[in-house]
Amino acid sequence: MLRRQLLLSPLAAPALAQGWVADRTIRIIAPFAPGGASDVISRILAEEIAPLLGQQVVVENRTGAGGSVLITAPQSPVTDFPGFLEYVKARPGQLAYGSAGIGSSTHMTFALMAHRAGLDMTHVPYRGTALVIPDIIAGRVLGMADTINTALPFIRDGRVRALAVSTPERLAVLPDVPAVAERIPGYEVLNWYGLNGPAGLPTPITTTLYAAMATLLARPEFQQRLASQGMSSLPMSTADYAAYIARDRGQWAELVRATGIRAD
Repeated sequence: MLRRQLLLSPLAAPALAQGWVADRTIRIIAPFAPGGASDVISRILAEEIAPLLGQQVVVENRTGAGGSVLITAPQSPVTDFPGFLEYVKARPGQLAYGSAGIGSSTHMTFALMAHRAGLDMTHVPYRGTALVIPDIIAGRVLGMADTINTALPFIRDGRVRALAVSTPERLAVLPDVPAVAERIPGYEVLNWYGLNGPAGLPTPITTTLYAAMATLLARPEFQQRLASQGMSSLPMSTADYAAYIARDRGQWAELVRATGIRAD
């Protein structure tokens, strides 16, 4: 499974802020359709953090905004990752792959693999990974790079076939599935989720939210819930979080320049 991480950027000292007034509902925006990884982690956070803040926390799915296991249909003519590469290379421009939307992690993860392997495929964006699975099963698209927590149930019950994982090594949960790097040296995509707020958020609010998150991430039972979804936590300072984002953006900016990916 993908080694996804939940990143926490502290904006103030880890102590509950004075002056916090729990007088309104907090909304967490999950920018994909229900059922995807962003939706799952958002709902776990909402459920766990609400008692710490003493107020209601809800998740809103707003589709259209945007790691991984490459999957295909069980009846697909490709049965493994080397076979997938050979099959696609023999049919340039004839095959398509799906994603959770243009610029999403599922899109960029697959596009990076295709670019490094020299594949010519058509990208079909959807509004969330949960909407791609039926079309993969029906054979309308050859496959996609899906997050492990959404793909694993389909893999286990045989509705889709796992071809490769985007981590540098094989994963314990899918020991027979190779890493993309075994065929494309240097390929590596680690997926992460961060908690962010609007610019100019008042310091007492950011302080309280950070303190609640720090308390939550220190709880073994919460860590177990993350682990069940293939995630681990990595608390960060604001500066470290910004640097992490900058490094990540650099890799994707290079891919966009090389492939001409556009958001329209």
